[in-house]
Formats: sequence, C-alpha cells, structure tokens
Amino acid sequence: MVLRSCCKFGPVLVWFRLGYVVLLWLCVTHLRCARAETKTVVQKDAEFDVTYNDTVTSDNQTIYAFNHTVSRNKTEGVRVTVDVLSEGAESSPILFVVRQKQAVLSFQVPLILRGLYQRKYPYAHVGRTLCQPPTRSLTETQYFFVDVSTLSSLGTHYQLRISRVDSFTLHTDKKFSFTASPSQPQYFKYVFPDGVDTVIVKVNSEMTFPCSVMSIQDIQCPVYDLDNNVAFIGMYQTMTKTAAITVQRKDFPSNSFYVVVVVKTEDEACGGPLRFYPLRPDELIDAGNRSKTLDVVVSPAISSDVYVMGMLFCLGIFLSFYLLTFLVACVENKRMHRRREGLLNPTDMSPAETASLLGKPGVNPVSPYEYGSFVDNASTLSSEAITDSIASDANYGYMGQETLKRRPFLTAIHHVAVRIERSLESVAGRSRQESLSSIEEDDYDTLADIDSDKNIVRTKKYLCVSDLARKDKRVLSKKYQIYFWNIATIGVFYALPVIQLVITYQTVVNVTGNQDICYYNFLCAHPLGNLSAFNNILSNLGYVMLGLLFLLIVLQRDVIHSRALDRNDLNALECGIPKHFGLFYAMGTALMMEGLLSACYHVCPNYTNFQFDTSFMYMIAGLCVLKLYQKRHPDINASAYTAYACLAAVIFFSVLGVVFGKGNMVFWIVFSVLHILATMLLSTQLYYMGRWRLDSGILRRIVYVIYTDCIRQCSGPMYIDRMVLLVMGNIVNWSLAAYGLLKTPNDFASYLLAIAICNLLLYFAFYIIMKLRSGERIQCMAMVCILFTAVVWGFALFFFFQGLSTWQKTPAESREHNRDCIVLSFFDDHDIWHFLSSIAMFGSFLVLLTMDDDLNNVQRDKIFVF
Repeated sequence: MVLRSCCKFGPVLVWFRLGYVVLLWLCVTHLRCARAETKTVVQKDAEFDVTYNDTVTSDNQTIYAFNHTVSRNKTEGVRVTVDVLSEGAESSPILFVVRQKQAVLSFQVPLILRGLYQRKYPYAHVGRTLCQPPTRSLTETQYFFVDVSTLSSLGTHYQLRISRVDSFTLHTDKKFSFTASPSQPQYFKYVFPDGVDTVIVKVNSEMTFPCSVMSIQDIQCPVYDLDNNVAFIGMYQTMTKTAAITVQRKDFPSNSFYVVVVVKTEDEACGGPLRFYPLRPDELIDAGNRSKTLDVVVSPAISSDVYVMGMLFCLGIFLSFYLLTFLVACVENKRMHRRREGLLNPTDMSPAETASLLGKPGVNPVSPYEYGSFVDNASTLSSEAITDSIASDANYGYMGQETLKRRPFLTAIHHVAVRIERSLESVAGRSRQESLSSIEEDDYDTLADIDSDKNIVRTKKYLCVSDLARKDKRVLSKKYQIYFWNIATIGVFYALPVIQLVITYQTVVNVTGNQDICYYNFLCAHPLGNLSAFNNILSNLGYVMLGLLFLLIVLQRDVIHSRALDRNDLNALECGIPKHFGLFYAMGTALMMEGLLSACYHVCPNYTNFQFDTSFMYMIAGLCVLKLYQKRHPDINASAYTAYACLAAVIFFSVLGVVFGKGNMVFWIVFSVLHILATMLLSTQLYYMGRWRLDSGILRRIVYVIYTDCIRQCSGPMYIDRMVLLVMGNIVNWSLAAYGLLKTPNDFASYLLAIAICNLLLYFAFYIIMKLRSGERIQCMAMVCILFTAVVWGFALFFFFQGLSTWQKTPAESREHNRDCIVLSFFDDHDIWHFLSSIAMFGSFLVLLTMDDDLNNVQRDKIFVF
C-alpha cells in the first residue's frame, strides 16, 4: 500500500520541486539586479562662496544642502556657477537640479543652446541666478538643495560654487556694470520708490556684438533667462549697444520687477553675420567667446506735470498762428476800411495816394462834392444810366468840357466810368450767352468751332491767361470742387482701416511684450494709457490745426470773391489770376489728413505701415504742382479723377517698392523705365498744352518733326520757356532714375517722395523766375511768407535728418540712433520736425495762395502764361 501511494503521488512531487527551484532562481536573479542598480546617494552640508570639486557617475548622486537667511526688507541674490572639467561630456551631460521652497531650477552641463536652422552650441561653463520667492516674515531661514547626477558610467569631473549677489537690487539713478554670456545670463531686482510711478530702464554696452536681449519680468518663479525662453513673458527688446524700456508701476502689482539680460547665441537678430550651416545636423559648433560687458541704470520718468506742460506747449504754438492770422486780418480790414474812407474823402489824402487809387499817377485831388456825386451815380444807376450820364455833360450838373480839362481827376473818373460801362456790357453779354448754353464742361469742349478755336489759341507762341481762361467759371468751379470732395472721401475710407490696424498693432505690442515690433525712440517715448509714445502722436497736432486754419483762410477769400462776383466787380471778373479755390480746399484737407495718418503711423512705426505717413505727402506734393499749373492754365488743368488716379498709381508703386524693392534689381529696372516714360509723356503733354494725340501715328509724327525741325532745317523750339523747364525736369528725373537703378536704396517710399518734392521745387523755382522775368512783382505779404517758409524748412530738414530711428535696419541697430528728449524733457528731434514741417507746409500753402496777389488789378490779357 505504501509503495502504491508513493507511486501515485510521485509525479506531482517532481513538478512541485521543479517549480520551487525555478522560483528560487528568479528571486536570486532579481536580487542581484536590484543590487546592481542601487545608487549611492551622498548628501553634504555646503557653504556659500566655497568651490566644490567632485566627480559624478551613474552609480552615485551628490546632494548639496544650503541654507541662508532672507529678510523681507533686503533681497540678496543667490548664484549657482558650474564648470565641467572632463572631456567628452557632451555625450553624457551632468544634470543639476536646484530645489527651493517655491521653485525648482534644472539645467544640464554642458548646456546645449540652439540657433537658427537647429545649430547647436555647447557651453561647459554655466552660471544661473536663483529665483528669490517673497517672504512674509521679517527674517526667515530658507533651505535649498543642489542635486548632481548623470547617466554616464564614466566619472565626470565638475566644479560647483554657490555665491551671494550683493548688488542684486538696483537703485535709482545708480549705474551698475556686469558681464553676461549665453550660458551665464544675469537679472536684477528693482523696487519702485515712493512717489515714482514710471521709470526708464536703460542698458548700455560699448560692444556692438554679441547680440543680447533685455527683458522686464514680474517677480515670479521661474525667471525666463535663457535665449530660448526669454520671450515667454514680460516686455523684451533686442540690443547691440543700447536698449531702453519704460516701465509703469500699474503693470506690476508687487511694485517691483526683474531686469533680465540675456546674450543670444547668434547675432542675426541684431543685424550681424549669419554663421555657416553645419555639414552634419547633429554637429556641435563652438560659439567662441560671447561674453559681453554691460551697464544698467534705472531712472525716474517724467511726471504728469511734464505731460501737461507738453500739451500746453503744443497747443500754444499752433493757437498763436490763429491769433496772428486774426491780427493780420484785422489790420488788413482796417486798411481796406481806411481806403474806402479815402475814396469818399479824398481831401484827407495826398495826391500820390489819390493817384494810386485810380491807377493814374500825378492827378490832383477833387472836391468831396464832385467825387461824391460820381460815386453816388456809379453806385445807384444801371449800366444804361451810367452810359447816359457819361455821354451827357448835363448829368455832371455844373461840370462841362472846360471843367474836365481843368480837372485831370475828373478826366480819370471819366475813363474809369467808361471801363465800368464796357465791363458791365461784357458781363451782360456773357450772362446771356451762358443762359443759352449748357454749363457742362464736356458740352463746351465737344463743339467743333470751340475745338478748332482751342487748337488755334493754345498753340500760339505767346499765350496770356485770358487765352486759357475761356471756359465758364461755374463749370471750372464745379470741376475743381471735386478735388476737395474726392480727397475728403479718400481720407475717410483710408483713415478708418488705418486706425483699426494701428490699434491692433499697439494691442499686440502690449500683449506679447515684443518691443521689436515698433521702431520708437525708446529714450524719449512717453506712454499714456495704452499708447507707448504719446509725444510722437501729440506733435502731429500741428498738421491738423494749421490745415484747419488754412481752410478758414481760403474760405474767407472764397466768400469775398463770391461777393465780388455777385456785385459784378470788374477786378473779380476780368483781372488777376482766375480764382478757383477747390484745390486749396483739397490741400488743406490733405494737410489735416497727413497729421492724422502720421499720428497713426507713430502709434507703432515700422516698415509695414510707413505708407500711412507718406501717402498724403504724395497727395500734398501732387496737389501743389497742380495748383501751380492751374494758376495760369485753368482751362486745361487735370481733372480730379485723372489726378487722383495718378496719385493712386504712385502709392501702389510705393507699396510694391517697400515689399519687393529691397535688393530686387528687376523691380528697379521696371520702375526706372516707367519713371522715364512717364516723364517723357508728361513733358509732351505740357509742351503742346494737351494738343497732341497718343495713337498709332505717333511714331510717324515724331519722325516728321525730327526731319523738319532738326534735319531739313535747324530751328529752335517755338516755346523756349516751356522747353527750358521741361529739359531741366527731364535732367532731374533721369538723374533720379539712374540713382535709384544704381544704388537701389532700401527706403523706397522716401526715394519716391524725394522725386515728388524735387519736381515740385523745380516747378516752383521756374514759376518764381518767370514771374519776375515777366515784369511782375511779389507783394510784401507773399515775400514774407516765402522767406519765413524757407527758413522754417531749413530748420525742419535739419531735425528730420537726425534719424532717431530707422526701420531699414534691425530693431537693435535702430536703437543705436535713439536720443534723449531735447524740449521740456518731453519732445525729441522728430517731434520738432513735426512742429516745424507742419508750420513750413502751412507757410508753403500761404505762398501759393498769395504769390499772385499783385495781379489782382491787371487785365488777364496782360498776364503771360509760362
């Protein structure tokens, strides 16, 4: 039985024993593996300002324990400095973890920082400043630990040093110098003192490169102080030699902030050269020595009183022009009043003054009764009554032929009365003719006889204004009023999206903190609300105020002229340059829009919205040229639709030049060819007064003119004055086109504006020279405006070329041109340019308005066209 039982349970016992052996083997193997993976952890009590040399492997881990006393009233920085001394540590770096009460900082050594195109730069020497959490107690002992570990089985030798940063807190107006590198960033703490709500943080260096970044961050952990994360929070800007950020207390609830300075791994962001592309993607590149010495200073910004003084200063300057204009108007009105009183009381006037009023030198004064009887008759009788009174001696009462002979003054009155009679007859005849025909300009031009008359009149060798002022004044008035309404409409539709866009720009700057988006003069950028540079916006107020003042002056002249036309005044009807005020209204509106759009541009100035600042400059230059041409060519001046279409093409090319023109030779070739072709077409249009056609026979006619005038017989140009102007204009424009083609300037918008201004100045100089050459004179008021405007333009250009910033360079390079404020600690050089250029433009408009006032009493058939 026993043997039978053993045989029965024998196989079960065998399998049981076999399983027990396998389980025992697995347990032994597991214990051996666990014993092999166990690390030796060593914790050491460490001290500040002691250098620890040690070796770490995968089998051991070292923990350094530090403690220090922190005070609520005094902040000391703690800095960790690590060096790896072993070769080949890049393949198995050491990991350092700093554990604090409220923060953890970890980094590897060698520290690998990436650049563009995934370039890798190893740094074996690393220094980091520990974040200091705030403490509520008066004094508190805080502990932190530095864990050192690696996965390398080979020993890696390193040095560790923990030190205190005694100058961790910055003081107002005290400069502090330090050194930083990509692997050793620096940051410092600043606390707002009582009574200071805004400060300017300035960081400077004598070294242009390496490129660095200054950041303003709130007091919180962690602090982002590496090249790959410094842009995560706060405000920041790249720098070469200088950087400045205005900081307001309201943006930091703790009334303090960190000033972080990081050196970048590459200089491309600051306009420096770009390193070669690595041959292998994982190849490590030696960055070399990228240490940079810098100094930082925090200064209080301006107070609210300076803001008020700046605004009052700006308003005072331009309101003084309103006061001056009012005084000039009062003096002029008083002078005209005295002149009218002199006409009614000539015994109070000298013979010379009486003669000047009549345009007859050397006449004797007349008695009040004799002159008064004529004035009464001339002012109360109709044209027929005036004719009868002059034809009959009886209407003069006691005056007869002998009286006329003895009174030269009465003889002069007789001539004046005859002229009045003729003018009234011509007005009556013209009125009847106008009532029988349409006042539409197209109807006037499409009549066959009128068209034939235009070909005859406009091709005369010597033209007078009367030859080019034949169209109905109501037609031309409507034609030129379109200039005003069109530019007002353009301004509204242009300004609304511009305002929306710049508000978006400012919002992006405020939210992201990226101050490289906008090219301010950061050393004189005073914020107000959400605006970063309120002073640059305020200084544009002059364009708006002086543009409005010019509109009021033009309106006054327009009203006076309209009243003169209503009473059929001889001078208004037949004398002087034809008065059309539509272009003047357009110029004043353009000046106001320039101020508005320039202010929008300075909300966030950069290359993408520079066209906001220049678009209406093109408009102003074009309108001034058109106004100069209109003065003596009122019938053939360009329509508003044609003019604004051409200006739209100019702005279109400006946008293309900004986007595609930088270094693009194809664009410059196309633009230069179009520039030269446009110059030639415009020259032909001006020379022939529009009496030519651009059709399939143009080449045949050109060959015929060359053959008859140059080959068959050498004859000079028929219109010499026009030819001189056009030759000079072509020389200037061809030279500018060649300069653009050879130099390809980066600032295409300014280059295009220079072309417009050069052509305007050339035409203005030609107009003045021809005016004086024709025996005309410039009155005192116009001469004062010319001299005043020239002086102001000179000073304005001086401040313009100071160049406080430029978007042709990188933001960091642009900041090298930044300068401090120069007026009231509020306005910089560019603000002074705004002040002076607005005044100069206003003066230029007044020159155009008054320069031909000397012709107001001259018959239009005596005024030459040039």
